[in-house]
Amino acid sequence: MKIFSELEMPTALMSRERLLNELKMIPNYDESIRNLDAANRLMAATDLYKVYYPSEMSIEIYNRLYISTALSLKKKNSRLAVIQKNANFMVMQGKAEYKGIIGGSDSFSIVGTSGIGKSAAIQKSIELIAPEPVIEYGIIKIIPCLQVQCPFDASPKGMLLSVLKAVDDYIGTSYYKNSQRAGVTTDILIGTVSQVCINHIGLLIIDEIQHVFGHKNGVLLINLITQLINISGVSICMVGTEESILFFEKAMQLARRSLGMKYSVLQYDDYFKKLCELLFSFQYTKYKTDINEAIIQWLYDHSGGVVSVLVSIIHDANEIAILGGEEKLSMNILSLSYERRISMLHKYLETKKTSTTKPKKKKSFIYTEKEEISSYEYTSLQELIQTAKDKGVDSVSYLKDFVVIEEVSVQ
Repeated sequence: MKIFSELEMPTALMSRERLLNELKMIPNYDESIRNLDAANRLMAATDLYKVYYPSEMSIEIYNRLYISTALSLKKKNSRLAVIQKNANFMVMQGKAEYKGIIGGSDSFSIVGTSGIGKSAAIQKSIELIAPEPVIEYGIIKIIPCLQVQCPFDASPKGMLLSVLKAVDDYIGTSYYKNSQRAGVTTDILIGTVSQVCINHIGLLIIDEIQHVFGHKNGVLLINLITQLINISGVSICMVGTEESILFFEKAMQLARRSLGMKYSVLQYDDYFKKLCELLFSFQYTKYKTDINEAIIQWLYDHSGGVVSVLVSIIHDANEIAILGGEEKLSMNILSLSYERRISMLHKYLETKKTSTTKPKKKKSFIYTEKEEISSYEYTSLQELIQTAKDKGVDSVSYLKDFVVIEEVSVQ
């Protein structure tokens, strides 16, 4: 572990260009993988889940976490921190009441649609901010960024104990065990956690904060977090899905504590197109399919702009194509992936779908398995059908490479 003569950030704040490069995660891919047997290709296809292509959200999250951590660490060596620890100790002895002396950086939130990459952006940012999870300042061990989860029942005591347990796991202390003894109340527990925060934690990240929504303990937990900020001086980041917004908006004091960043599904823009092109380049079928704008628009419409769903569709399409023997990512295979593998998300995705503003074009680029890239001018399906007839192939099978065809029963 690195020992600092002064309490400082482990790393310097990165420039935009360097940050984008450092955040990016693209596994090695060799097209020769398509010549291997099915078992090896199916295993290799899991690399799709390792792809991380940073967005503006990634940059914003990194900068906010870095600055909040830096501001929190600066207070560790201050005179006010010592006074606050003494005041907290007096309260735990029953000789005073809690009061904020050191003051705290206001808490903030990172709220967004499930599956858009919030957690991945946070985790990768933490790895860049603090390459080593624990730093040493004199005889004190400090965790620059500590991440815990909000209890499913929004229990204030459960939340406090989870912080102590996480600290013990990192630095080998016994705060959690000591807090299990009889007579330890929530009021004493918050004092203990406050002392631990002052001594050992830079930024405290509470994930899954949407658990406060719908629980009677929700307001108590948020008030506890607010008190913890005031008597520990640490920065606290609350991370959750959109449900948490409904809870925070109920009261002004909660809304003020939840100011931060809000993200929704991806827009149909250059970033989404580049992400699709990157993910689609990881093909494990015997035959390669070149992506075009029609495929990208289909992926947007059927993923709802949710990154995790997009990755799942493309990964499962590779799997279905390999197992089914078709061995190419045709539109029919993509449709099967959507219908079979993420059917439970269809209703959810319907609420996320937004129409693209891309103007319709008469020119479309068509890709076939046996030919070089060709372009056709067409205004209807008739010309595609005529092309199939000219080639002497079945029209339905030919169309499945370019459009989704669903078979329905007629009563």
